[in-house]
Amino acid sequence: MNSQVKMLSIPVEHTTLANGLRVVASPDHSAPVATIGVYYQIGFRIEPRGRSGFAHLFEHMMFQGSENAGKMEHIRLVNSSGGLLNGTTNYDFTNYFEAVPSNALERVLWLEADRMRALKVDDENLCNQRDVVKEEVRVNVMNQPYGGFSWLDLPPVAFRNWPNAHNFYGDFADLDAATLADVRNFFHTYYAPNNAVLLMLGDFDPAEAFALARRYFDDIPPHPLPPPPDVSEPPQTEERRGEVAEKFGPLPAMAIGYTAPARGTLDWRALTILDRVLHGGRAGRIHRHLVLEQQIAVEADGSFDALDSNGPTQMVTRIFHKPEYTSGATLAAFDHVIGELREREVAEDELDPVKVKLRSDYYSMLEGGMGSYMPRFGLMHYLACFTLFDGDPGRINTALDGFLAVTPAEVQAAACKYLTPQNRAVLLRRPVAAEGAR
Repeated sequence: MNSQVKMLSIPVEHTTLANGLRVVASPDHSAPVATIGVYYQIGFRIEPRGRSGFAHLFEHMMFQGSENAGKMEHIRLVNSSGGLLNGTTNYDFTNYFEAVPSNALERVLWLEADRMRALKVDDENLCNQRDVVKEEVRVNVMNQPYGGFSWLDLPPVAFRNWPNAHNFYGDFADLDAATLADVRNFFHTYYAPNNAVLLMLGDFDPAEAFALARRYFDDIPPHPLPPPPDVSEPPQTEERRGEVAEKFGPLPAMAIGYTAPARGTLDWRALTILDRVLHGGRAGRIHRHLVLEQQIAVEADGSFDALDSNGPTQMVTRIFHKPEYTSGATLAAFDHVIGELREREVAEDELDPVKVKLRSDYYSMLEGGMGSYMPRFGLMHYLACFTLFDGDPGRINTALDGFLAVTPAEVQAAACKYLTPQNRAVLLRRPVAAEGAR
């Protein structure tokens, strides 16, 4: 890698309010736009047992009105300002974000503070949003070809600890059993300023932005937070297997997940490079060998989301293979690719383009993200992750350094240590129609 590449110097300022709310600002005067995000440290992995699906349910509940902004008013006011908004639920956080003309910054901060302070949690909103979530599960998972594959299917096979292994969308029984008191308690437990980070990016004066943040958020009282859940996993000593019936899709599929090392370690960075060697699009070894050369699979991809998770996770490969090849033959072809990584170092002329693409993708994410329709989404997102998980939003400028410094020997060592059968889970997705015809 060229060591003379200019270092990033994204301006970042941050503070913590008296109520514990962390506030991060990154001014950028290249366009009259502001992007605002609020990240709450409650996600799939953190929701308590018996409350599966609550993290996702609250992503919906947060758009149902608050004390001073009625139902749909939040969306209407952002849209009428010429802005966009959305929210997502993830393993370790739930986030809400808006991009608006910069003169609407104060309006959005008022809206976000109002629902953090006094979300409207009543029976009507609970009932209709519970039904919306259940319908989303039916549409996206139960009645969708390969729905939930592999992000919902694989964790129950791979992990033993409930926070990592349960149904993240939520069991219908848990959702149906939720009372209004349960939901209000969940809000007051996790939707607290001392469990959140506020991000402000774009065309504004940082001093003025921090003053606005204090004006609207400073008087929101903090809440006592429960102890963080124990998300550690017991040592894995053998390969784990699972199988799911595929009701609609015609092709057999499999997912192979290798449990990753802890965030921030050398092995974690080396596995990120390994992921790019294996799953770097059409140039990645998995696609090249299984799809292009051997023509066993019609589609093969994978990922390791290193930066935006903070607990046990996996590097996952997904393979849709031709029916004439058994799952055993397909897995053997996959294992051959893995074996080559374990036996020989990746050559510099293969590793260098991988690192160049990693750097390029990081820069592209900082510029856009969310399909590039949300200005500076990626920058906001990574600033939030570095704040929540590492306590240092300034890491945005140095995070790449460790990944780009990984050597071929370190890549091979990580392959030998982590890409082993006893450190993986294999999930098969078998088409029901094909089995019946056979």
